[in-house]
Amino acid sequence: MARGGQSKNRDEAERKCIVTGEVQPKSGLIRFVVGPDDMVFADVFDKLPGRGMWVTAERAVLEKAAKGQFSRSAKQPVNVPENLVEEVERQQVRRVVDLIAMARKAGYAVCGFEKVKSWLAGGARVRVLMQASDGSERGKAKLWTPEGARFFGCLTAQELGLAFGRQSVIHGALATGGLGNRVVEEATKLRGLREIDGGEGASGKDIVAK
Repeated sequence: MARGGQSKNRDEAERKCIVTGEVQPKSGLIRFVVGPDDMVFADVFDKLPGRGMWVTAERAVLEKAAKGQFSRSAKQPVNVPENLVEEVERQQVRRVVDLIAMARKAGYAVCGFEKVKSWLAGGARVRVLMQASDGSERGKAKLWTPEGARFFGCLTAQELGLAFGRQSVIHGALATGGLGNRVVEEATKLRGLREIDGGEGASGKDIVAK
């Protein structure tokens, strides 16, 4: 198991974190490039041109990278925005929300306590249980993470609501298939950026998907 909760897969491309020096799957790292005016830009979608600098998706590691590690890796002085970590978090939230929205439109996601409970109780193969970080702990405790699934509580009710086209959402679930694996990867990064312990949730533990 690599940092950030990512399991190593021999078939997945790996990169070296410029801060920790650890080699791990790309799915647990965020790519950065040096752009115009020698400014460092986050490349959440891994599409920007230029030599990539990879950093583990954890807030403390990103903050350390911003204090000089980018210049050392680029082998030249670079400009790092003061709000770089916050901007990375903002982009990652948008990434997770967009993926959940796509899964919803494809019929792989539901929201609302009763619908989620029905999926869990009816034997539906749930890949991810999502609950708002600012939702009632009493209400969230009434649902559970199925064996082999993942729990994420790194989105607020408003953010989770955006994914489902509502003002706010406390409970959501993604079925196996579709975009489930991508949501897991991106939500794991966001959890690291927000320093949220995904191990605590409705089930009391974060079960690694099989």
